[in-house]
Amino acid sequence: MSDRSFKAGGEIVARIEALAKISETPDALTRIYLTPELRTAADQLLAWMREAGMSAHMDAIGNVVGRYEGEHAGAPCLMLGSHYDTVRNAGKWDGPLGVITAISCVAELNRRGTRFPFAVEVVGFADEEGVRFSSTLLGSRAIAGTFDPRALDAVDRDGVSMRQALQDFGLDPSAIKSAARRESDVLGYIELHIEQGPVLEALNLPVGVVTAISGASRFIIHLEGMAGHAGTVPMDRRRDALTGAAECILIIERYCRARKGLVGTVGQATVLPGATNVIPGRVSFTLDVRSGSDDERKIAIADLTKEISALASARHLTCDIKQTHENRSVPCAASISSGIADAIKDAGFTVHELPSGAGHDGMAITDIADIGMIFVRCRGGLSHHPDEHVELADAEIGAQVLLRTIETFAVG
Repeated sequence: MSDRSFKAGGEIVARIEALAKISETPDALTRIYLTPELRTAADQLLAWMREAGMSAHMDAIGNVVGRYEGEHAGAPCLMLGSHYDTVRNAGKWDGPLGVITAISCVAELNRRGTRFPFAVEVVGFADEEGVRFSSTLLGSRAIAGTFDPRALDAVDRDGVSMRQALQDFGLDPSAIKSAARRESDVLGYIELHIEQGPVLEALNLPVGVVTAISGASRFIIHLEGMAGHAGTVPMDRRRDALTGAAECILIIERYCRARKGLVGTVGQATVLPGATNVIPGRVSFTLDVRSGSDDERKIAIADLTKEISALASARHLTCDIKQTHENRSVPCAASISSGIADAIKDAGFTVHELPSGAGHDGMAITDIADIGMIFVRCRGGLSHHPDEHVELADAEIGAQVLLRTIETFAVG
């Protein structure tokens, strides 16, 4: 049965609050990859890892890694973790909850003197969000051995390359390969994370089992017509790129609403020339399509690009669709998910399974190990927002479920 004497909620919340104070600005939480704020946060996490009984270090890409040895030194590990970078004007729970909860669980194992046939490692991934260099999962890809060296040439909004930023941070870009693990090093990966959605709250459940991380495809779509004077060009002679884009966006909404489990989002749009009295001649907008089924997502992309192209042609607009991102869907391993489900039952709660529409570091780690995820209820389903919130009681239940899952993890 779950040991409900493990009361880590207060410690977890206090540490979440402490980490949230480490920010680029005092009035909005922002902690971007390879910044002084990320370094300060890393140092704090390393200190907590050592207090919990782990050896701890920063690897060559900026991940913080804590290791709690098993019954025999050097044994393969069960890896736990999440990320400690943020988006701009972020909430405080997305990412850090998984790292801090894992540290608290290891501290409890250390307090009890419990060792396993495997080691337990806690990883705080340095860049999951991809805010600075527009390339997500940099930290977890380095550990999985799939980091693309071409990312080193990417530049931030100030023109600083990732290569230069790593050097300024005190890291050696040529050493990134040293962060990679072999499949034989990692027995499995478990990530605890806020749900970032409203399902658990609607069901009045504190935790849930993730079945899969949805695949995602992203595009930038350019529509070009003809700019003209707002007062002199008749309506039937216009090639208005913005009205064409608006109709495309409604096509995307209608299509995705009609298909359960499929979501499509237009999150950015740029209108040129951008003057009140000028007909828009060029519009660029993004498209993000996600589904737990790769086949469904690929069908949707084919259908949507066909419809958008047809609409543009009918409106006498040129259309250019470029893919900017592609991630396959990643199923969670049944063996790990069943262990999480048993831990939830032991804690006295109904087991609810749900997919993750958001991406996570497990999408990279799956290349070297089976993965599992625990979702924790968040208020209003809010995430990537300053009002993001997890109740202390739910944080505590999440920790109890994670600890029980570690204790019952089966080697081989």
